[in-house]
Amino acid sequence: MSTFISEPGTRLGGRYRLEDRTDASSGWAAWKAIDETLARAVTVLTFARGFPRIADAVTAARAASRLTDARLAQVFDVEEDWDHAYVVMEWVGGDSLDDLLADGPLDPGQGAEIIAQSAEALACAHAAGVAHLCLTPGSLRWTAGGGVKIVGLGIDAALAGVTADDPALADTQSLGKLLYAALTAHWPGGEWPSLPPAPEVDGHPRSPRQVRAGVPAGIDEVCCQVLLPDGHGGHGGHHGPPLTTPATLAAALNRVMPAPAAPPPITSPRGYPTALDGDGRVSGPPYRQSRADGPPRRGSRGRNTMPGGRPPVTARVMASIAVVLVVAAAGVGVWILGHHGGTPHVHNTPSQQPSHSAPPLKVLRPDSAAAFGPGVGGGDNAAQAPLAIDNSPATDWTTDSYRTSPHFGNLYDGTGLVLDMGKQITVSSVTVTFGPAAGTHARIEVGNDNSGTAPNGATTLGRTTNAAGPVTFTGHPVTGRYVFIWFTKLAPQQGSAGHYQADVFNVVVKGPS
Repeated sequence: MSTFISEPGTRLGGRYRLEDRTDASSGWAAWKAIDETLARAVTVLTFARGFPRIADAVTAARAASRLTDARLAQVFDVEEDWDHAYVVMEWVGGDSLDDLLADGPLDPGQGAEIIAQSAEALACAHAAGVAHLCLTPGSLRWTAGGGVKIVGLGIDAALAGVTADDPALADTQSLGKLLYAALTAHWPGGEWPSLPPAPEVDGHPRSPRQVRAGVPAGIDEVCCQVLLPDGHGGHGGHHGPPLTTPATLAAALNRVMPAPAAPPPITSPRGYPTALDGDGRVSGPPYRQSRADGPPRRGSRGRNTMPGGRPPVTARVMASIAVVLVVAAAGVGVWILGHHGGTPHVHNTPSQQPSHSAPPLKVLRPDSAAAFGPGVGGGDNAAQAPLAIDNSPATDWTTDSYRTSPHFGNLYDGTGLVLDMGKQITVSSVTVTFGPAAGTHARIEVGNDNSGTAPNGATTLGRTTNAAGPVTFTGHPVTGRYVFIWFTKLAPQQGSAGHYQADVFNVVVKGPS
């Protein structure tokens, strides 16, 4: 088999036009190209004449093409003609882990999320008999849609001639190094061109918590179970067995990733949120209405009317207990004052200036809500999108019901809602009332472009990795016209084993008055 490295403008297979060379080594080159038939960008790998590992690369590409996990960059086409072999793959935009670490370590929760998603995807690949074996910070991409893409699965190893006696262990240890880098912006056990080496003790890297303050103990522990299974590096010993497969690493990270700091949802006896007032606070008795104004939507569950009325007995008992506690507290306060000689004296200082406080926030009403994403018609369940902003927790919008995987059935990187505020506004907080099932991963993005299938160019206000019930997203105020509620992982669908879905009952946007 012989072939050639092409030049810009070359058209392969009558449809793939090479544009820019993005990477190269002795014997091969990677190109950004245009698939003129489907009008989309692709990556094309071409080979030099006589390159000895063409057959290995083609075999690896064919193996990778059979995988369907959306977090693995797809292989679209493989040509192995005797004079012009090439491989056509998905063009993956976004930032690599290398790019993300250019400004320092990541938020520990985000770093753990990236590696957990990568480990889940590689676990699927290993189950099909395909390993990566060449994972680097450039292999993981954080896409505009807020999901992970792994590039070079099997192919990078074939190009470099890399093999391993235990592929699962090799990929897991590489993921451990990437987790360490994400947490500390240091590279453990050697050197990486863009990162300083990890500090060591007795020839072993120190644990992430010893390098950077603020790394949660659970995430630190998981990293050490991969890289320091014998308690080296000043870690002082650990609990739990070594992690030696991507599947066990993913499970361990998912157990320890921090949950959002949000109050537990207040639910009705059937598990649905109670009524909310205009500021997103709970008010009134629980109720649930059925939809009688249209045909059944895709992926909808059977839902019956739950009439309103008096609060349940449990709620009335709890209210009575609360009254008793308030009266008791008041009595204790009177007793304390009586034993301290009456009302304490308060010193007033007229010359002091009043403290400056943040400007008050007000509710900002969206003009409209629309489904947003790569699904059929531009998003899931488009007709129900306005129900997310009707200020009624009796009605809701959901994503489609996806089978097989919480990552949208391995079809997309994400999907969600977009709220059109009608003009540029400053957003300080967004409260979203999700469904009662925990496990939804979501981000709030604010931007000025809703023309694509992901919130491109938007700024993240906040994120959550285990949403259920009301969650308030806050951060530095962000300015833009559109507010995106972008899902990157779905919760298990109640009552439907093996199905996944996200649910939004209400959205409240607030900004400076």
